[in-house]
Amino acid sequence: MSERHALTRRIRRWLVLFIVCLVLSGLTAFPLVTELRWAEDLLASSASPVPEHFPGLMEWITRVREGLDTIDREQPFMLYGTDWLAFAHLVIAVAFYGPYRDPVRNIWVIEFGMIACAGIIPLALICGPIRSIPFWWSVIDMSFGVFGVIPLLIVRSMIKRLEGLERTAAANPATVPTSA
Repeated sequence: MSERHALTRRIRRWLVLFIVCLVLSGLTAFPLVTELRWAEDLLASSASPVPEHFPGLMEWITRVREGLDTIDREQPFMLYGTDWLAFAHLVIAVAFYGPYRDPVRNIWVIEFGMIACAGIIPLALICGPIRSIPFWWSVIDMSFGVFGVIPLLIVRSMIKRLEGLERTAAANPATVPTSA
C-alpha cells in the first residue's frame, strides 16, 4: 500500500468519526424534552451520586427540564428552533463528505470546521451570561469546540502531508507506482 493511499485512508477514518459525532449531536437535538426527562430521572435515582455531590448540576437539570416542559406544553413552536439546530448539524456533517472524497481540494471545509469550533468559545462566553447559563455549563459547551477542533487539526495536518506527496508525485512522475 502506498504512503498516499495509507494517508488517505487515515484521513477518511478521522472524517467518518467526525461526521458520525456531528450526526449524533444533531439527532440528539430533536428529542430534547424526552432526553431531559430521562437525564433527570437517571441523575435523581438512588444509585446516582449527583444529588448529593453535585447539587448545582441537579438543580440546573431540573430547571432546564421544567423550562422545556413548560415550553412544550404552552409554546411548542419554540422547540422548532432546536429542530433547526439539529438540521444544521446534519447539513454540516454532509459538507464533510467533500474532504472525504477529495481531501486536498476540499481542505477549506476542514478549515471552516476549525473556525466554527473556535467560534463556539466566544458564543458561549457572550451568550451564556445573557441567557443566564451557569458558567460551568458554558465551559461544557466550549469543550465541544475544543474537542471538535482536535480531529480537524489532525486531519488538516494529514491533508497537508498528502498535498506534499501529490506535489512530489506530480513533479516526479517516474517515481509514482503504477498500482496502489
